[in-house]
Amino acid sequence: QSVPCAGGHQCCPRGSHCGADGESCVPAPGMGGLWVAPRAVPCPDGQSECPDDATCCVTTSGAWGCCPMPQASCCADKVHCCPHATICDLAHGRCLSPAGDSDVPLSTAFPAWKRQPPPPVALRQVLCPDGHSACPDGATCCQLSPTAYGCCPLQNAVCCSDRQHCCPEGTTCDLTHSTCTSSRGSTPLAALPTAHDIKCDEETSCPDGNTCCQLSSGAWGCCPLEQAVCCPDHVHCCPQGYTCDPEGGSCLQGGGTRQPWLRKTPALPRGAQVTSREVKCDDKTSCPDGSTCCRLSLGTWGCCP
Repeated sequence: QSVPCAGGHQCCPRGSHCGADGESCVPAPGMGGLWVAPRAVPCPDGQSECPDDATCCVTTSGAWGCCPMPQASCCADKVHCCPHATICDLAHGRCLSPAGDSDVPLSTAFPAWKRQPPPPVALRQVLCPDGHSACPDGATCCQLSPTAYGCCPLQNAVCCSDRQHCCPEGTTCDLTHSTCTSSRGSTPLAALPTAHDIKCDEETSCPDGNTCCQLSSGAWGCCPLEQAVCCPDHVHCCPQGYTCDPEGGSCLQGGGTRQPWLRKTPALPRGAQVTSREVKCDDKTSCPDGSTCCRLSLGTWGCCP
């Protein structure tokens, strides 16, 4: 019952009309200015989905199709389907009710469409090579000692050999004169503040800028957000000011704003060195368990949570 738009390539839901830009749908007068987008039914492969009033059925190609009725019966020929609580009678091309008192023609499934992936989560921190210290986004990890990292408040900074200072990209450390030198002149050295871990308990911690949330196992996990809301499913978390909406699989704010929720990563033992639970990027670098090694612009390794 949709409204076709000019050109025949787009359409809008009933109760709305096609916008002048040809790309949007405008609510019809008297609809209160609101049109709720139809919800989709996710198919078991996790990649396909069907309209809210349809049912996912496997087709002959092995891909998922959509039967145009809710809670439908998928027929064994992987082509047809029948209304809820009826049986496919392929020999006679009909759908029979269990009592046998009524029958309707078989329906045909149409192809399902691919689910839209959620937008990527912006990383708000830089994970240091030890796998558990972290610095704010836009900073650089510099080693203070064999076991500790500090944060240089500059992006792609040069870490000085004294392990106490850093300089902007494209300059060199002149420790004798306490300056950062380049062909354009010199600036004072910047001191390194320490990278802090967030303490969950006496034994475990999360990187700076994270929140400790308990996992379903009872162990601590790390949500890659500051002052995050830990979801009751012990798997996901949401930004501060949002609530977890298990129904929509997202984070919900008072005004109706939604955003994808995040998965927590396991917390690391406090002061731990690289363990077998970490993801190895190369012989010298690793990321926390549950994350992925990704190359940064400098060619060094970064960790996607």
